[in-house]
Amino acid sequence: MPTLKNPLLLLTTLSLLFTAAIPMADAPRPNVIVIVADDLGWNDVGFHGGDIDTPSLDRLAAEGMELNRFYTTPICSPTRAALMTGRDPMRLGVAYGVILPWDTNGIHPDEHFLPESFLAAGYQTAMVGKWHLGHAQMTYHPNNRGFEHFYGHLHTEVGFYPPFANQGGKDFQRNGVSIDDQGYETFLLADEVSRFIRERDRERPFFIYMPFIAPHTPLDAPQELQDKYRDINTDLAPARARQTDNTRRLSRLMLQDSARPMYAAVVDAMDQAIGQVLATLDSEALADNTIVLFFSDNGGAAYSVGGADNAPLRGGKGETFEGGIRVVSIMRWPGHIPAGEKMTDIMTVMDVFPTLAEAAGVEPRNRRRFDGHSLWPAIADGVAMPRQELVYFASETPIYGHFNLTAFNDEWKLVQEIEQDQLETTVTNYLFRIEDDPNEYNNLAQSHPDVVQALSGMIRDWRALYPINGTRSQIMPPPGWRAPRDWASYPIPLSELQPGPAPGMPPDKTIERILDFQHGDRGRLSYDCTPKWWLGGICLEADSD
Repeated sequence: MPTLKNPLLLLTTLSLLFTAAIPMADAPRPNVIVIVADDLGWNDVGFHGGDIDTPSLDRLAAEGMELNRFYTTPICSPTRAALMTGRDPMRLGVAYGVILPWDTNGIHPDEHFLPESFLAAGYQTAMVGKWHLGHAQMTYHPNNRGFEHFYGHLHTEVGFYPPFANQGGKDFQRNGVSIDDQGYETFLLADEVSRFIRERDRERPFFIYMPFIAPHTPLDAPQELQDKYRDINTDLAPARARQTDNTRRLSRLMLQDSARPMYAAVVDAMDQAIGQVLATLDSEALADNTIVLFFSDNGGAAYSVGGADNAPLRGGKGETFEGGIRVVSIMRWPGHIPAGEKMTDIMTVMDVFPTLAEAAGVEPRNRRRFDGHSLWPAIADGVAMPRQELVYFASETPIYGHFNLTAFNDEWKLVQEIEQDQLETTVTNYLFRIEDDPNEYNNLAQSHPDVVQALSGMIRDWRALYPINGTRSQIMPPPGWRAPRDWASYPIPLSELQPGPAPGMPPDKTIERILDFQHGDRGRLSYDCTPKWWLGGICLEADSD
């Protein structure tokens, strides 16, 4: 190896090498913004060829990477639970239905939330928008799940204009205190995120969670946007799913106006709000060191009053065909994520927590085992990460006793529709090879009965993990139930709650284990516990690292 005879040159060379190493060790951690739409359709963005103007989302797709096979649950509370925990909603007791105003449940306080890890790593954390993960006790409140700042709504369906309310009870708050901010809800959220960014602590990175209500029903938008889309095409392609297409058919028979024009106006407004946030990042010179992740919480609400379009995908919200669970998703981090490309590996909402943690260099503080895993190598470096294990999703919404289920990986996808009547249960199976048939035209169930049987058994075992008092499709309140006047005052304060979870009716843990065993595949009494079939189905302990 040649030697350097010039001492000055040697010192300069060593200095350059040392300086080059510093950014790797001391590079500032990226800011993170997770933006979630509510019921956005696959075909409702410009970069998918849709007829709604979405220049901000198109910009993110051009400057970032489209996560082309990003999957969520078919309905919103389960997706949000999976996002926050990196875990399967079936384990959490929030899988079949959403958390409704009269429900008292939420996500178990022992579960570790995504913002808690970022907060522990020195991030300032904020949530702006729709929560929908529990409201009856302060243990479930955003300010007790890792968010230093919360501005928004505990519930869904609060409307787009004041008074923002659910079941007649006011639902708009800042950190537990009711507020009366006026304006269009979508734009209010953008204003608050922009304000938080501008007024941030500049010594700390930030993590912002921005879950829109848009474009969820009941739809409403500024008049100029309604006028803009008055003549949009309303003759959408069939969803090829019985429940969704039946609602469209009934709507036409009843001579109801199409929801499509108003839906388009709501999507346009949401895109404008996203554009405002991106402009704030630009003006604050933060865009290059901010990860922006966007996705919809489930497939578009393609039923009659929803107005979404998932074509050419089959089905929509509430269903486990691709249109209900494969959603629009983009991730941007200039200089770290290739621009204008598509990732074709399967990524699920359960993978977001570990993926963002790895990307940002944040240590996940979860005690219970992730069901998701990091896709950062596939996103940043193009490493192939085929999905060998099965992904499972479920929904019972909106029809009680009608279950939509799926299990899939890179090779097979089984969709099951299960109709439970009082005296019989009917199961309809659809089997697809999504890689060859992404739009689910060819049902292979009859030609591959062995695959159907194997996947059906795996779905049954998976469903056996469900806590027996988990969410169901109970879309009406208990008889006579009354809503509060103001939801900000509804959660029971921590000081008025006992220190630990209630034990339930079994007198001790031994009896609980016996009863858990007797329940078999009907569901679990013991929280977060997988039955050990080699021990006769006994559930011994919670699953944790």
